Amino acid sequence: MAWPYGDAEHGPYADRAAAGRVLAAELGDYAASPDAGAGGTTAPALVLGLSRGGVAVAAEVARVLSLPLDVVPARKLGIPGHEEVAFGAIAACDGVRRSDVDRPLMRRLLASGFTESGLDRVREREAAELERQERLYLAGRSQNVLGRIVVVCDDGAATGDTARAAIAAVRAAGASAVVLALPVAPPSVVRDLAALVDRVVCPRQPHGFRSVGGAYISFPQCSDEEVMGLLAARG
Repeated sequence: MAWPYGDAEHGPYADRAAAGRVLAAELGDYAASPDAGAGGTTAPALVLGLSRGGVAVAAEVARVLSLPLDVVPARKLGIPGHEEVAFGAIAACDGVRRSDVDRPLMRRLLASGFTESGLDRVREREAAELERQERLYLAGRSQNVLGRIVVVCDDGAATGDTARAAIAAVRAAGASAVVLALPVAPPSVVRDLAALVDRVVCPRQPHGFRSVGGAYISFPQCSDEEVMGLLAARG
């Protein structure tokens, strides 16, 4: 597949794991130190992947940097009939839920014939799925972000809605600092998200952004089983 943005120097990622390795190279200053963790004075940074695809990226970041890994369950709120376009997102961390809603877009949707009840049904459906993911992926476990540097990873951002919800949840759960790591996103989205975090790392910021999947050679949907397997192997 040809790289759609015409940038030969920064071509497509082979897959999510390859994207994670590129991110890890820029996040080396967060690598676990000998005195971090048990018996040490400083808790290591925590790497959290947004469900589902972000977990595959985060797992590779955590592996390369020898950092602990966990998941932030997150769901996009898709416009009824156009679910690929979001009017917001919800996410959960340490039992704290936060949402991010594009209110100007919601006003336009309501003005164009969508109903409050229709959008509420989307919220209810995605909240139920978020709760299912919390039960399945965390099984009663807390991510334990309080007082820690947290590196939040996704496989990319088209609008930033899901990242914003995840950042809000991690902040509300008490992280001391939040670092956002994205393999690809439009420059305008990176600028917007940078205002919400302590640091953002995004190696690919094509001005001709088309889609997150366009930044990868292999970009299959991630399954529950893949997420569970990555979490089970986190050590």
